[in-house]
Amino acid sequence: MEKHILVTNDDGVLSPGLLALAQEMRKLGKVTILAPDRNWSGGGHVKTLDRALRMRELRLEDGSQAFSSDGAPSDCVALATLGYIKEPIDLVVSGINMGANLGHDVTYSGTVTAAMEAAIAGLPGVAVSLEIPEGFVGQIDFQPAAHAAGIAVRNVLANGLSSETLLNVNVPFLKQEELKGFRITRQGLRVYHSRLDERVDPRGRPYYWIGGDAPTGVSESGTDVGALAEGFVSVTPLHLDLTYYRALTDLNTWGWQDQANGPEGSA
Repeated sequence: MEKHILVTNDDGVLSPGLLALAQEMRKLGKVTILAPDRNWSGGGHVKTLDRALRMRELRLEDGSQAFSSDGAPSDCVALATLGYIKEPIDLVVSGINMGANLGHDVTYSGTVTAAMEAAIAGLPGVAVSLEIPEGFVGQIDFQPAAHAAGIAVRNVLANGLSSETLLNVNVPFLKQEELKGFRITRQGLRVYHSRLDERVDPRGRPYYWIGGDAPTGVSESGTDVGALAEGFVSVTPLHLDLTYYRALTDLNTWGWQDQANGPEGSA
């Protein structure tokens, strides 16, 4: 039976990366496109509960039908899986993001958290991002990343993913023939260079920008950062259970119950 693939992103429904991804996914099954109506980069995992979500149908550059929402990428996945898209969805693919999502980026990334929303819904999720050099100007070739996404999704369809698991795929900014292959990796260390810029508006009220230089990474072997630095596509399995299991034993020695029953814990 033909698989039904939901394609979304966080760069907005008109992003050329989303179109390249959708065209690649059509080789593997039926594709439905539902993505934000604007750029949500850095928006993280969002569930909009305090306002209505608005939907719009449109056509992409190649004539493809697409749907857009004024919600976040994770909202788009929730809308689709909760019933806006009537036909059941088998898999969610998010991307192709303009910029890598490495290390701790996964907590900020709308691209990755859309795939997390798929995992919450009990569906396989794949996030795909293309490394873009800082300051690059020119037309971006998404085809190598789309091809890598196709390989990743074929493997997921053939082998499945364990419960609450998603794949975070990052592709180096290289030509197809320059890519060295795939590496299964762990999250690396992303180094952020954030700073706070305080300014004053014309009425004398302060306002703030969180900015700074682009993040860098520690190029350690076996990590997503290291794989990209060496010219490999990085595939990192992520799991929704964030429990740090090694800390459980240590935390259990802290005397929680003794303190609760002691003078400070008494009524």
